[in-house]
Amino acid sequence: MRWWGMNEWRPDRLERRLPHLQARARVQAAMRQWFAAEGFVEVETPILQAAPGAEVHLAGFATEWELPNGESRERWLHSSPEFAMKKLLAGGMPKIFQFAHVFRNAEGSALHHPEFTMLEWYRAGTGYETIMADCRALLASTGVDELRWGGHACDPRAEPERLTVAEAFVRHAGVDLFATLGNAEALSGASGIAMHAGDSWEDVFFRIMFEKVESRLGMGRATILCEYPISMAALARAKPGDPRVAERFELYVCGVELANAFGELTDPSIQRERLVADMDLKEELYGVRWPVDEDFLAALDHGLPDCSGIALGFDRLVMLASGASHIEEVLWLPVR
Repeated sequence: MRWWGMNEWRPDRLERRLPHLQARARVQAAMRQWFAAEGFVEVETPILQAAPGAEVHLAGFATEWELPNGESRERWLHSSPEFAMKKLLAGGMPKIFQFAHVFRNAEGSALHHPEFTMLEWYRAGTGYETIMADCRALLASTGVDELRWGGHACDPRAEPERLTVAEAFVRHAGVDLFATLGNAEALSGASGIAMHAGDSWEDVFFRIMFEKVESRLGMGRATILCEYPISMAALARAKPGDPRVAERFELYVCGVELANAFGELTDPSIQRERLVADMDLKEELYGVRWPVDEDFLAALDHGLPDCSGIALGFDRLVMLASGASHIEEVLWLPVR
């Protein structure tokens, strides 16, 4: 359901959103200043891509590129600038960031919009712990005393809690996650979350996350939820010493997921296998598959340096910083 009607440009309706929009401008300016001080270069990559991303459960926006010679090529509005930014890393850029408009079809809620702003940044030559430290600095850069959502508050200057996924499942769901690995019935029984017909282990995992875990994260201070099962990190490398988990973390504030980060996978053959496997699953579940971005794999084959990166939902962060109750309050003009 649309939160507002048409004509959000009307003076009375724009004025109602203006405090949130002014906060958006302040936060974005402060973040750009922080990145500049850290030696990052702001980049802009194409929205039209050969493949929109790698996500199994997302729906994309397809379009057609008509060439002057009469040929046409399918292109997609990207769901993330990740592939393109990694190409720049392979080309030698060491520290880059981007405020990118991204597109995800069939989405809409207080926290979702079909077109939104993703803040992504990447560091070559550093592990994902450095990205964790970046998150703390950027939360503090919002310049507010509290981040708020759903009646909860979080101190943006406090040291984030670091919690593994396995620890979170024990604490909030009473489940030994890895004792049930791959066994959906065992995970369902241990958690008390009912299975549906045809559910996979991953389906039950996500239901537990939604019903028992996520809403308890990021209270009082941010939570860095790390070390996801390797099957849930198609673009991340395995953690040294524990191949069951990936160098992946998500940032939570007041129960809201704000960001998703990886210690990036750099092996082109493993990356190809994972992309193809994910698209096989996407086709099985939804009857559609996205193409593999061969130029992205060529960049990995050329040599993607050891690097880490993150995608942060900028609109969501502005919501929490400004006290907005719906994502459309922090958009200059929502999609209509």
